[in-house]
Amino acid sequence: MNTVPAAEPLLTSELDDIELIHRGKVRDVYAVGDHLLLVATDRISAFDVVLPGGVPSKGAVLTQLSCFWFKRLQHIVSNHLISAEVDKFPESLQPYADQLAGRSMYARHANRFDVECVVRGYLIGSGWRDYQRTGQVCGIELPPGLQQAERLPEPIFTPSTKADSGHDENVSVAQMAELIGPEWTDRLAEVSLQLYSEAAEYAESRGIIIADTKFEFGLVDDERLILIDEALTPDSSRFWPAAEYRRGVSPPSYDKEFVREYLSHLDWDKSYPGPVLPDEIVQKTSAKYHEAYEVLTGAPLPEFP
Repeated sequence: MNTVPAAEPLLTSELDDIELIHRGKVRDVYAVGDHLLLVATDRISAFDVVLPGGVPSKGAVLTQLSCFWFKRLQHIVSNHLISAEVDKFPESLQPYADQLAGRSMYARHANRFDVECVVRGYLIGSGWRDYQRTGQVCGIELPPGLQQAERLPEPIFTPSTKADSGHDENVSVAQMAELIGPEWTDRLAEVSLQLYSEAAEYAESRGIIIADTKFEFGLVDDERLILIDEALTPDSSRFWPAAEYRRGVSPPSYDKEFVREYLSHLDWDKSYPGPVLPDEIVQKTSAKYHEAYEVLTGAPLPEFP
């Protein structure tokens, strides 16, 4: 694996003449005519708090890996991507090319379903805690005696509410149907399970287990379903190295594990502002994001201006 180049993280995009719609934990979203510009910054959050510093190239990894999956899975469902190449963006965005290169998507605007479409293939995280208490995950009955991180008999669809800040809340499929209707609930569940199954099979051939993931969807022209936001990245998924997988223990992952481990040993009450991360933790985390990209795509992350 290549050494991650040193770079200053981009914490906030500043596009003075472009209408800012929303700043999330990671993405800044702008309106560009009838379309959107999504800028993945290098911000990093932990315990629902955006930390003061960032992780170099994290935004580029999220964007480029999403583009990889959008192309690979577009036969299952269309997606919002128009282009991720800045020189193909509208003229109004060209003055900001230095901020946008590698980390931004010019995308179709869609009416978003306000649910997270979560698919779990393994018993971990909140699903494991739910199972320990109830023998179920989000109301879905599972066989007794399963261990932590065990592969489920088949992937399950466990939606949650969409929260722009704070925790998403797990909901049952019945509750989701009350929010968006039974027909769209069935359709989103079907597509989510198809996306996960195909992506998980491919990732396993590359030595990565996708333990779980979440998708977001929207409608174009009130009827055409498309995949939006990001897809199958270390921020939206739990990636495990297959060689280190063991039932009964939580495996290492290609995400913010170094950050969470460091923070868990601090005397910090999980409120804003969070602590500044040491350079060593930042670099290890950046390297993990790069490694996930390289293993899945078979190529190093391209260099951007």
